[in-house]
Amino acid sequence: MGWGRTFFLGDVGNRLDISECEKDIKVLKESLMQMHDEGQSQDAELMAVQRECDQLKLYIAALIRLLTGKGILDDEEIRKMVQIIDGEDGAMDGKTRNDIL
Repeated sequence: MGWGRTFFLGDVGNRLDISECEKDIKVLKESLMQMHDEGQSQDAELMAVQRECDQLKLYIAALIRLLTGKGILDDEEIRKMVQIIDGEDGAMDGKTRNDIL
């Protein structure tokens, strides 16, 4: 490894150094490929979650419009219930950590 090997072993030492560098490069390439694959997997998963979220928004909008259109609930009742549920976990942050039902 380095000039000492080259000095004492000549071309054989150089070839050993080159071989070690090739092994290191191979390990680094494999590591980068694995990181790239994991990144793509996370991107695909994130896109799937986004699609699901978009679909849920559509269904919620449809339910709200049906309930308000039939006079079962009005907009103000829905807004009040959202605020109640939002505050149940102790934080008014647009999220709930409690069970749905």
